[in-house]
Amino acid sequence: MRERDHCDTINMKPEFKSCVTEKRPEQTTPASTQSTTMPEDHPQQKPPLERQTVFTLLQLEPQARSAKSVKELQFLIVNETRRLLPYRQAFLFKAGSSPSKPCQLEAASSVPIVQRDAPLTRWLERALHTFRQKNDYRKTQRVTAAECPSDMKSEWKEFSFPHVLWCPLILPDHTWLGGLWLGKDVPWQENEATVAQRLSDTYAHAWGALLGKKSLVTNRKLSSKWLWLALIASLLALALPVHMSALAPVEIVAKDPAIVSAPMEGMIDEIFVPPNSPVTQGQTIFTYEDTTLRNQYVVADQNLSKAIVEYRKATQQALSEVEQEAQVSLLKADVQLRDSEREYALERLNQIEVRATQTGLLIYSDPSDWIGRPIKAGERIMEIANPEHIALRIDLPVEDAIVLKEHAAIDVFLDAKPLDTLTATLTRTSYQAVPLPEHTLAYRVTGTLQQTPPDIRIGWRGTAKIYGDKTTVFFLLFRRPLSTIRQVLGF
Repeated sequence: MRERDHCDTINMKPEFKSCVTEKRPEQTTPASTQSTTMPEDHPQQKPPLERQTVFTLLQLEPQARSAKSVKELQFLIVNETRRLLPYRQAFLFKAGSSPSKPCQLEAASSVPIVQRDAPLTRWLERALHTFRQKNDYRKTQRVTAAECPSDMKSEWKEFSFPHVLWCPLILPDHTWLGGLWLGKDVPWQENEATVAQRLSDTYAHAWGALLGKKSLVTNRKLSSKWLWLALIASLLALALPVHMSALAPVEIVAKDPAIVSAPMEGMIDEIFVPPNSPVTQGQTIFTYEDTTLRNQYVVADQNLSKAIVEYRKATQQALSEVEQEAQVSLLKADVQLRDSEREYALERLNQIEVRATQTGLLIYSDPSDWIGRPIKAGERIMEIANPEHIALRIDLPVEDAIVLKEHAAIDVFLDAKPLDTLTATLTRTSYQAVPLPEHTLAYRVTGTLQQTPPDIRIGWRGTAKIYGDKTTVFFLLFRRPLSTIRQVLGF
């Protein structure tokens, strides 16, 4: 007889995580006999949820080890791990060159490209660097906002979920490659941390294997003559003149549209024109809820009638009573005041119908976004655009900014027409960078198409290539490294 311990640590319920010691004979026993001799409190089959967890783990491990590049592995880590661990947010960090150097954010879930200058990226790297200085970052553990410095706690709710699980990626030789930052709304369970530790070991092994690959070289040795020729050719190629260029997202927008703003405070009762539909000048676009305005007009009209009656009465009494002459002027002023209030109420009542100021295409989000919602006077609601008058709106990231001149050439590649290249010229660029919804900074660049295709539509997006002054291939290739070196070294 021998004893065997069964410890299932892969995403099991707490009652299944305890070790069970079971005595079995060394000879094989038929399945029917085993089922009859097994204790009643021992489950014959694993629950479906536990079995599914094991199957998912067995699928993720070979996928990680079969990744062909580090980028492919990083994408799998931040996105496919969700099949096993129910997180809301995942960030993958690469370890710095030394323990004192901060980690660098490499990948994020549901994000194709990580923006290096984004506020979220900078906060995460700073928060992780602070966490490493205070805690043992080489073991899987749960992290909360209480472990952040006081100057960073206010930003925790904005940039991170309340409950974070830190999963370091460590090789068997104790080399630390980086770590995985997993966040969600509810606390992390112990069984989830155990599964995360198992996955971290697998990911670290796959990452280390990809970093250790050696490129194959041929056995033939190049002669010194050919090496010198290749070096000279490379230097000549680096000196070739080319145009400086930068890529940025672009959107087709209306040129000089007519803005439809709220003429007064109130709530919109009904919108008569659907989004992106043509309208004519003078056509009613939407109406306000008029219950309050009509009541105000009725009250103002009654107050005016009452003031007129009192004024006429005082005028007649003033013919026989001298003391009533002083009241006539006051009542006359009151009549004028009540008349002004009535005219104001009537003017507001006439503004409940908002009409189009010109003929064109009515552009706005959705009727449900505006109907029944309180709006302020002057708030921008819609715009009326001429479909034939369009422009390009380009958001040039700060890190890709180059020297731009007026009438600079622009090539446009629209997502809706991937095989066509549209030519445009630069008309205006902003002096200051503006924040974008993606928490990045960009310069707003406006361009005009040289020839407008008849089938182009407002709202189409794509990529624009903006050309700047002439430079060399060397500066084009090493512009960013040179800029980084100067910012780090300070010269």
